[in-house]
Amino acid sequence: MSRTPSNMLPLGTTAPNFKLLDTVSGKMLSLAELKSDKATVIMFICNHCPFVKHIDDGIVALAKDYQSKGVSFIAISSNDIENYPQDSPDLMKVEAEKVGYTFPYLYDETQEVAKAYQAACTPDFYLFDAELKCVYRGQLDDSRPGNGQPVTGKDLRSALDCVLNNKGVDSEQRPSLGCNIKWKVS
Repeated sequence: MSRTPSNMLPLGTTAPNFKLLDTVSGKMLSLAELKSDKATVIMFICNHCPFVKHIDDGIVALAKDYQSKGVSFIAISSNDIENYPQDSPDLMKVEAEKVGYTFPYLYDETQEVAKAYQAACTPDFYLFDAELKCVYRGQLDDSRPGNGQPVTGKDLRSALDCVLNNKGVDSEQRPSLGCNIKWKVS
């Protein structure tokens, strides 16, 4: 298991636009279609990463708790499927249905979206406010495979609560840690 930290996109950055294949519905979906007028969470994940598998249930619980409050959740996989076929769109759909994702699971075939967001690892989390300005980026919580910490989502939950209550999000944020995004070899 590699242990790659987030690059920590500068706070205040406007969310880069995209239009990607939703592996569950088979439709091309854009950020403009998926964003919320309250808050939008974008997460870079993949099927095979043990760091993602470790928090999958926590991601599902978080989304269920906050979608009812008007928050939009979007998952994106940007891994090179030639060398990591377990992350292919067909298997992404299977994984989303198995785990119970209640949000789109998009495939970034060109990896341009991951580059635009400066995503480095899976999982990598970003929270954007109503104006699509980055107010949080980094970890879900302190839990990692094997460290004995419970998956609570406390870091992202705290940031979401601040946004929903019109309070500033603490700028002291911890990077996520996970498997590196599997970049294509040019």
